[in-house]
Order: sequence, then C-alpha cells, then structure tokens
Amino acid sequence: MNFNKFMLIDSNQSQVHLDDELQFAKLLINQTTDAAFCIGENAEFLYINDATCNMTGYSREELLFMTLHDIDIELLTHIWLEQWGIIKSQGSLNCKSRYQTKNGRVFIVDVTITYVEYQGVKFGCGFARRKAADESEDIKEELQQTESELEASVALLRSTLECTSNGILAVNFEGEILCYNQRFLDMWRLPKEVKLSRKCHRAKVFFESQVKQPQVFLEAVWEMPSQSDRESYDILELKDGRIFAHYSEPQRLNNKIIGRVWSIWDITESRKTEEALRLNEARFRTLAETTEASIFLIQGKNLCYANPAAEILTGYTRRELLSNFNLDQLIKYKRRRQVHKQEGGSFCQYQEMLIVTKNGTESWLACTVGILDQGQDFTGNEPVELITAIDITDYKRAESEVRHALDQAKRLSELRERFVSMLCHQFRTPLNVVSFSADLLRRNSRQWTEEKNRSYLDLIQDAVKQISQLLDDILLFGKAEAEKLECQPRELDLARFCFDIVAQMQFLTDNQKIIYFDNQASCISARVDPKLLQHILTNLLSNAVKYSPAASVVTFELTFENQDAIFKIKDKGIGIPAVDQQQIFDPFSRGSNVDHIPGTGLGLSIVKMLVDLHGGKIHVESEISIGTMFTITLPNVL
Repeated sequence: MNFNKFMLIDSNQSQVHLDDELQFAKLLINQTTDAAFCIGENAEFLYINDATCNMTGYSREELLFMTLHDIDIELLTHIWLEQWGIIKSQGSLNCKSRYQTKNGRVFIVDVTITYVEYQGVKFGCGFARRKAADESEDIKEELQQTESELEASVALLRSTLECTSNGILAVNFEGEILCYNQRFLDMWRLPKEVKLSRKCHRAKVFFESQVKQPQVFLEAVWEMPSQSDRESYDILELKDGRIFAHYSEPQRLNNKIIGRVWSIWDITESRKTEEALRLNEARFRTLAETTEASIFLIQGKNLCYANPAAEILTGYTRRELLSNFNLDQLIKYKRRRQVHKQEGGSFCQYQEMLIVTKNGTESWLACTVGILDQGQDFTGNEPVELITAIDITDYKRAESEVRHALDQAKRLSELRERFVSMLCHQFRTPLNVVSFSADLLRRNSRQWTEEKNRSYLDLIQDAVKQISQLLDDILLFGKAEAEKLECQPRELDLARFCFDIVAQMQFLTDNQKIIYFDNQASCISARVDPKLLQHILTNLLSNAVKYSPAASVVTFELTFENQDAIFKIKDKGIGIPAVDQQQIFDPFSRGSNVDHIPGTGLGLSIVKMLVDLHGGKIHVESEISIGTMFTITLPNVL
C-alpha cells in the first residue's frame, strides 16, 4: 500500500505541502512512546514507527519483510482470522498479548488495532504498549506500606497457628505446601533431615512408614487433589499405637477453590475412651472421668451423661446438665461433615458444633458421633449418641484469619494493579502534552507570534495543573485509606460557606455553565469540618460541571431537617448507567460512558470517605441523558 497518498488537514481545513505534511506526520508518530504499525489482512507489516523497532529489536527493513505472527507468540493463523473478522465488524480490537524480541525475550503488551479502509484497500492501524513497572515513588512507598501491613497480618496469623493445639498444614491451588505449624511437625515427629514437601520422596516414604495403612493415607491425605471440592474426615492409625483424626476441606475465595487446609489432632485418648465404653461401663467411667476430651451421652433430647471435661467446657455443672437441660440452650449450630462405616457395621459421624457456654462465650467443637447399642442402662426406643468433643475454637479463629489474609492479599493485589494502570494512563497524557508543546516551542518560538507561543505555554500549564490535581487526589486517598484523616468540626456560617464555593466554581467555569445556589436553610451556624466539606462540595460541583453540556444549569440546594444538614447537587448531564451505580464509590471506578472524559476514578471514592468521617450518608440518583443528583446528609451539625 502506498502511504504517500495520505494527507493531513490543519485546523483551518487547508491543504499543506505534501513534503512538510509527511515530515510532520513522521515526527508525530515517531515521537510516541507506544509501538505504532499498520498491517494488512494477512497480518503483514506495511508501516512501522521507531518505537516498534525499539520494542522488538528488529530494524524497520527486517520488520517490513515479517508478519505480526513473527513477534506475537500467542497469535496463531486461525486466531488471527477470527480477530481480523472482529476488527472488521466492530471497528477495533483491544487485547493483551505477548511479544518476543529479536534476542528471544518475551514481555506482555496491551494491543489496540483499528480497522481502516482507504480507496478499496483494507488494513489495520495498531498500537502496542508494554506493561510498565511502577512509575512513581509514591506508588513504591504505598506498596511498601501495603507489604508491611501484609507481613504483620501474616505474622499474626503465624502466631495464631502456633497457638492452636491441632497440627495445621495448608496447600495452595497447585498442591504445593504453603505453611504448617510446629504442632504438625511435633505430632508426626518428623526428622530434621526430611523436607516437608509433597514432591520429596523421602517425606512420602517417612509418612508411609508411620501409618498402619499406607494406601489409605496416600489416597486420603498425601495424594488428595488440592482442587477437589470434597471434604474429608479420616482416622489414621500409627504403628506406635497413636490414632490421629484428619480433616481437610477446600478453601474458597469468591467461590473458587484456592487450596486446602488440613487439620490433624490426636484422638488416641478419645478412641480409647470409646473402646472402653463398648467393653465395660466401669472402665468407661474411669476413662471418661479422667480424659481431657468432653464426652456426652444423648438420647433424643435428653442428656444422659456428661464427664468432668464437659463441665469445664460448658461452664454448667453435671447436676444442671442432667436435670432436664434444654440442649437447644447449649447447641447453637451443628453441621454434619461426613459419615463413614466402622468395623463391625456401625456408623461414625464427624460433626462441627457451635455451643454457647454458661457465661455466654461461643466455642467451636469437633465432635465424633457414634451410636451405642442400647443396654439395660438405657430405656426407651430412641438410639443413644456418644459424642466425643474437643475444642477447636483456636483452629476456627486461625481459619478465619487465613481467609481474611487471602481476601486482603487479593484486594491489595487488585488495588495495586488498578492503581498502577490508572497512573500510567493519567500521567502519560499530560506528560505527552508537555513534551510535545515544549518541543514545538523550542523549535518554533522565534518564528511564532507571542499569542501562539502563549497558547502552547497555556497547554503546558494546564497539563501541570492536571498532574498536580492527580497527585493531590492520590495523596488524599492514601491518607483516607490509612485512616490518617480526622474530622475536626467547628462553627461556621454554612450558607455563606456554600455561597463562596459556588462563586469560586462559577469563576473557574468562565460562565460557560451556570451554578444556581438555592439556600433553603433557616439556620446560619453549623458545626462541620470546613476542609473536608469544601473538598466534598468542590468535587461534586466539578463533576456536575464536567459532565454537563454547555450553557446548562447545575443546581446546588442547601436545607436543614431536624439537626441534619442536607446538600443536593443536581445536573442535567450524561448520567450514570444503572449497572455502574452500585460501584461508583469504589476506588478507580468510573462510569462506562465517560471513557472520552479524563478522570482518575478516585474523586467519588474520596468524597464517600470524607462523608463517612462526618458520620454522614451519600446517595446518588441518575438516569442516562437526563442527569444526576447527589444527596449528602451530615447528621447533628446544629
């Protein structure tokens, strides 16, 4: 394709000389930091700018004999045919891919390809941007602070895990061991020379040598897929006579399995107690009275027996428990985990129970529930349940901490990614304006008139103001997130305060849009934080002006109701789509219909935080192409 046929048109719609036009176009394209190229229907390169050569390591001459398939390692021929169809039908395509340089290095890029048809020739204009590292020291400092907070959370979680009496081990989505506590090592008496890893053959051999039934251990524990959604409760008998109960369940985040947590506890004593109960009542009572496991015998809704450990656990005396005690008063919640058949044909059930002790404390119990054969000591036709329970409250707390840490880690990771992406995008545009305007002034300031020079200086000044405002928003957001902002209310004339803000905003709009202040407040003095309130009102008024058409009216209403101050800011702008209104106050969230209007997505998030500092509420009502109204209520300001 011959690109010499293209011509540029200036702002006065007059044709410029072809050579000057091509030189200017080449300068503009080669000044961009993004790779820019044109490709044909078969993905062959038709044009390449300097940034494309710098990004790939190939010369322009080499690339013109290559196709996009040669540098895009994810682009197969059949995939390109599908993508070219999408580009033709939709006009453009945005995607992420991986490019490979001439020396073999692979990196991730954001790619945009736009469909163009000129004089019967079809081609695509592409832009590729490499995913950059952090571009701001402020970002690095925030990430370091975030990492420190995460390390503190992990340290707290580690302390919690070490305090529990259960052996705990966690594996990730791929089945690799993430962490374990010392109790797990102590229970298994793992030698120091054996590395605890599912890939370590010596570890596998060691565990097989400890249990009586190695195959059961391998299937139920060692080789249990980490992605399995099955809960597992198993009894492991060791060759040294000890008996372990093993329970594992998948850990989920946003309904997706991210790993498994194993909990192992020694039930040797409780098993001995159960066996003794089957063999001899006298031996049962001796063991039951001395074991640390809590034991209950329940027939129907009646408690028939409770050992001393049960008294300590519940806070009730045995007299209270055995005197027509209401079990619903003790057991708040119970969940059956698994039922398995024991030798001899009887069934054993593992349950988790949440009980409320006499002093109101809630405790989680891991319970083994068996059914006893009715003997002469029990009357009635209902079966008798033998419940052996141990307190797993610490484990449940540790489990909750694990989930919280995982949630926090994911949230911080997403926040960091969105934060870096926003900064790269928002800083690049004004910086490009500054660079481009400064370059033009450097080369042409002597030939240009003073008015034209001033216009480019104004562009630079506006870009600097935009960057400054962005940094102010980021710093304020960071302080609010770190809870370093305080609400310091004082008495002020609220109506006058609002009037002054409206006057300032009206001046900044150059009277292109009208801000109407409707003061319906009968009271003059109110207690608010002027700095926080000024930022709230300025941001909302600025948004109302920015998203409204020219010559439109923005209404700002102030009223009082009881002891509350109510602010309503209404515009007749583009509106917020209903699907976006639920997350409009989330950080970096913007309406899906404002991509063409600059913004960080931090403004309303900051406003929400500042309103919360006042103990107030903010509400939004909006319709597309009709307008938007924000209502802020600050309580007890009179």
